[in-house]
Amino acid sequence: MKLEVQTDPNCFGTLQSEWDALLSRSAVNEIFLTYDWQTTWWEAYHPGELRLIMARAADGELIGIAPWFVEQPSRTMRTIGCVDVTDYLDVIAVPEQHEAFCGALADYLLTACSSDVTALSLCNIQANSATLQALPAQLTARGFFVETERQEVCPIITLPATFDDYLGQLDKKQRHELRRKMRRCEDSEDDKVAWYIVGAEHDLTQELECFIYLMGSSHPDKAAFLQDAKNAAFFRAVMPKLAAHGWLQLAILTVNGEAAAAYISFDYQNRIGLYNSGLLPQSYSHLSTGIVLLTYIIRHAIEQGKTVFDFLRGNEDYKYRMGAQDTVVMELRATLKSD
Repeated sequence: MKLEVQTDPNCFGTLQSEWDALLSRSAVNEIFLTYDWQTTWWEAYHPGELRLIMARAADGELIGIAPWFVEQPSRTMRTIGCVDVTDYLDVIAVPEQHEAFCGALADYLLTACSSDVTALSLCNIQANSATLQALPAQLTARGFFVETERQEVCPIITLPATFDDYLGQLDKKQRHELRRKMRRCEDSEDDKVAWYIVGAEHDLTQELECFIYLMGSSHPDKAAFLQDAKNAAFFRAVMPKLAAHGWLQLAILTVNGEAAAAYISFDYQNRIGLYNSGLLPQSYSHLSTGIVLLTYIIRHAIEQGKTVFDFLRGNEDYKYRMGAQDTVVMELRATLKSD
């Protein structure tokens, strides 16, 4: 294979069709590795020097991408997207060339670490990724000190065929609580509760601004996150791009016509990934609007034949009450041993 390293962000403009075609063949195919997510993140944050490492076959076909950059001022090589707003990351490669691509990356890093790069730090790699087998071995063989460490959990639900089957998987107390909260919303005489998923009939820009308002209202940490101009710019830029592909699922629950709770999820590769939430925590707490809407979203996913409901990174208690089980993401770190 022939390795090509791009440092000029203008190179992104010519790569979209090749990038997403390769991702569709890659062993790891996550929405966070799509061209739109990766390039929008780079445009919003651009925290260092681009090192987009690509491998091509003899006929010119793109067979591998390591979307990396050198962070300033540490001179650490990282993955585009790492770490706060992105949940799964990896290199992108056709399975039959994955190990060879990792070897080529190790060769490149050996040269880079002998000049202007101090270390490698790759975050959010799923524990079952072939990269965690191939790349450490290739780096060790070239004189690197390599560490892999559990970074975070991503709780998931393997979805059954019916919603009743899902409820049957839950702890008896939790099953009773969910049914009680749903009935309270649906039977309330004083509060008219409805929910919808934003579609073509809605104004996406307006609905996203509604979500952002609810997100900022739900917790001081989320309000602080949105006050960072780069975070807000990324959020507003990437979501319409995902929606254009049909990958965005924005669900909103209203009480008496007022938006009270909302979730942004990703509908990708027959999985639903729950990305973020918004809530008016005081106004309708008696209706448990957040949990009720989450239950509706899970029921909808089952009805649509989805196979997995992924809560993405974080070990918040509510995920386990909803029946999720942990999967793990790892961090890979490497430094060149000194003589």
